[in-house]
Amino acid sequence: MNDHKIEAKEATIAGLEPGMKKVNITFKVISTGEEQSVDSSRAEGAHRVVDALVGDSTATVMMPIWNESIDSIKEGGTYILTNGYTGLFKGSLRLHQGKFGSIATAKEPIDEINSNLNMSTVDFNSR
Repeated sequence: MNDHKIEAKEATIAGLEPGMKKVNITFKVISTGEEQSVDSSRAEGAHRVVDALVGDSTATVMMPIWNESIDSIKEGGTYILTNGYTGLFKGSLRLHQGKFGSIATAKEPIDEINSNLNMSTVDFNSR
């Protein structure tokens, strides 16, 4: 099946599972870690990355923010991820922008976050 023919789908953070593609999701940035520099194996030079904890009214999840996207993301801000995807990093669920995804500021802020369920700590191997 060709990934380009998969229609993007709206999701909530609690509904995320490993291997999802073309995910549209609105989230609030709860916190960001320290910026790190990561050497690229595919391109020359280093990339900037920040791990952010993002959430909505259903749950939270870790999301790496890369390069120029770091400058447009602020703690407490609400954003819309279009055409994102999910994956596992060291067994932990992550939400990703990817090279085909985009992040934009949302018109409506998210006020309520369910911090009782962190999808990055769920064991997907037992499901």
